[in-house]
Amino acid sequence: MNASTSACAGWLGGAIRRIEADYQRSADTHLIPLPLPGFAAHGIELYLKDESTHPTGSLKHRLARSLFLYALCNGWVREGTTIVEASSGSTAVSEAYFARLLDLPFIAVMPRSTSPEKIAQIDFYGGRCHFVEHAAQVYDEARALAQREGGHYMDQFTYAERATDWRGNNNIAESMFQQMAHERHPVPAWIVVGAGTGGTSATIGRYVRYRCHDTQICVADPEGSVFAAYQRSGDATLTAPGSRIEGIGRPRVEPSFIPSLVDRMIEVPNVDSVAAMRVLSRLLGRKVGPSTGTNFIGMLALAGEMRAAGRPGSILSLLCDAGERYLPSYHDAGWVAQNFGDCSAAEQRVQAALAG
Repeated sequence: MNASTSACAGWLGGAIRRIEADYQRSADTHLIPLPLPGFAAHGIELYLKDESTHPTGSLKHRLARSLFLYALCNGWVREGTTIVEASSGSTAVSEAYFARLLDLPFIAVMPRSTSPEKIAQIDFYGGRCHFVEHAAQVYDEARALAQREGGHYMDQFTYAERATDWRGNNNIAESMFQQMAHERHPVPAWIVVGAGTGGTSATIGRYVRYRCHDTQICVADPEGSVFAAYQRSGDATLTAPGSRIEGIGRPRVEPSFIPSLVDRMIEVPNVDSVAAMRVLSRLLGRKVGPSTGTNFIGMLALAGEMRAAGRPGSILSLLCDAGERYLPSYHDAGWVAQNFGDCSAAEQRVQAALAG
């Protein structure tokens, strides 16, 4: 028996089987059509893939699963290894879940401003939170902490675009196109996503090229993020203040963000993200998070352009996570007024975009 076979019969094999069994217990996430008569009358249909239905409640569940499998199969994680991650919240929640599944210690390095709900979820899964004052500090602190603990720094911002099999194997892109197959416009004109690591836009962008789909990729980039400026300039040394929309936008150019896979960037002011979050929450009858609001602004901008050009088709985006994680923050009027100001004019603009 060679070393590889022996390893797969021991702890490593058991760890991989546990992750795969967890995947098989989870149904695919739902595809939700948005009832928007102002666009449907022009043959334009909008859809959201609801990633909030994962066991850990967000799109990052897919990423965490892929990162763990990648680290296990690379030999970076073994029995007892302490896992350390730099995160603004949702990735840490999902990684804490998988660390508990494998009986591994987990530490999340995150900004002190991370929502209490996400911190509570990390605690629930047995993880530990290590706080820094500013988002730009998470990288070096996570790396140093992993060294001090003799653990493994998962580094989602480097490995997100590498860990997922973009050709298929049940990735998010393959799932999207399978679910769209029987819709009126089965191949979306646009897929709109945000970028935190850049892994989602990379996976979907590669997949549509691999399958030769006539679909373009748009990244909706929140105010304060560096990605849109990087897309324009190509200068990977650029920095920015950082996003105030939790989960997307970064103060530096992340290695997993691949600009050649993105056809369009739409920069979204914070008040527009919050306004769209509110409007979309009312449309769906359930609360969504602020990054979903950012995505919705991108969808509405593209739908408006298609309507003006007389071009029918479909636009698909992500419902990234549930709004219940943000009840004391983005869904609290006083908190929003203090942090972003008055969003009423932005809400009126979003409503006007819906009406046409």
